[in-house]
Amino acid sequence: MSSIDTAARAHLFNAGSLGRYRDVLARGVDRVARRVGAADRPFTGVTPEALAPVVGAIDLDRPLGDTDAALDELHDVWLRDAVYFHHPRYLAHLNCPVVIPALLGEAVLSAVNSSLDTWDQSVGATLMERRLIEWTAGRIGLGATADGVFTSGGTQSNLQAMLLAREEAYRRVVGGAAARPARPEVLARLRVVTSAAGHFSVQKAAKLLGLSADAVLTVPTDADRRMRTDELARTIDRCRRDGQVVMAVVATAGTTDFGTIDPLPEIADICTAAGVWMHVDAAYGCGLLVSPTRRHLLDGIERAASVTVDYHKSFFQPVSSSALLVRDGRVLRHATWHADYLNPARAVEQGIPNQVDKSIQTTRRFDACKLWLTLRIMGPDAVGALFDQVVDLAAEAWRLFDADPRFEVAAPSQLSTVVFRHLPPGADPNLVDEANLHAREALATSGAALVAGTKVDGAHWLKLTLLNPETTADDIAHVRDLIADHAAWYARTAASAELSCPVG
Repeated sequence: MSSIDTAARAHLFNAGSLGRYRDVLARGVDRVARRVGAADRPFTGVTPEALAPVVGAIDLDRPLGDTDAALDELHDVWLRDAVYFHHPRYLAHLNCPVVIPALLGEAVLSAVNSSLDTWDQSVGATLMERRLIEWTAGRIGLGATADGVFTSGGTQSNLQAMLLAREEAYRRVVGGAAARPARPEVLARLRVVTSAAGHFSVQKAAKLLGLSADAVLTVPTDADRRMRTDELARTIDRCRRDGQVVMAVVATAGTTDFGTIDPLPEIADICTAAGVWMHVDAAYGCGLLVSPTRRHLLDGIERAASVTVDYHKSFFQPVSSSALLVRDGRVLRHATWHADYLNPARAVEQGIPNQVDKSIQTTRRFDACKLWLTLRIMGPDAVGALFDQVVDLAAEAWRLFDADPRFEVAAPSQLSTVVFRHLPPGADPNLVDEANLHAREALATSGAALVAGTKVDGAHWLKLTLLNPETTADDIAHVRDLIADHAAWYARTAASAELSCPVG
């Protein structure tokens, strides 16, 4: 064996390298702990132009050969400038701080490296994932025939839900036809209905599934940014009259922008009457499943045909940890393909539990391990209490902005978002847009805090997404004042420049 071979083998994790494993991981953990302890703001404000040359100059064909040197380099290209979601003034996207039991799970699952496609690669892990699916389905109330599978995130869950709905709709159309229509002809008639505040992944799923360019129909929302059920009923009726087939209605339990929950019981009534698949995208709102005080906000979700949950949004799990649940586990067969070398059909007859039979992925991490340890160490009530705290905080934040004459706020969230904008006195709409865009960019450049942006009725607004129980009302008030200062400065500067321009 050459010296290169010997050196390479020293890096393998096995019974002979346990000392190195403990030492190297401890060094990595120490670096992260030091950086998190030193982070006095969620972001350094680094720009792509500044960081790209540093990363681009690294020669990946010339290893450093030393753990500490590699960690020093990692600090320079990532750790120093990473966005730290644990910081109380990170208020931007649906990224949560994570709980320590889940980090333990991440370390364990990475080292063992089980692949959750077949039983012979994931003994025990398969049963644990199935138990968590059963537990989640029970929390939703889907019934004894429910099933599901862990996914990479809400986009994949929504994609698989639409795949299942498409195949069920196709089966119904073909089964009821006097003459079997061509598949492309049926797909061209399929429609998906969602609200104007629904997630973009619904449109993305329709495209990936080969549906027509106009397959996704959006219905308007009411003043509270919830799906209007009268418009939903009219849309379904119009599709029927036009010879189109509504394959699914996608209700949202926690819209990304407004944190609103569609009227699930009423939507379920409409879907039941029309014989339409009801999917609930609860990627954000799934934290209510363990809330000690707000579970009722999800009433009606138990009537869904499928549900998306993102544990890495409101269960305080590291990315990724998500799942798709279905009321009738038999529909998961639409994602099944048997391969003789992996999951032969005879395995089903033998009762061998292969999760690949349910998933659109093959190789798949044991992400369920993180949630398992979280529930076994903390318990669901503790997770729900954390989520309740950020929902309470959002209500307090909304009141802070609503009481401030410098700001305008959108409808209050049922979850943990606050949508608002600064209103410079006497400014025209274009200047209001520009001032708010500038405020967000200036805040990010300073690194003092991070907020998100969106559009409301065509205008630029800002948004807080609160998922950190450590964030306080004082943090929010401080960020509010920073935004007001940045926006007011821009408005004054723009007005001054306009006044100083010569009249031509």
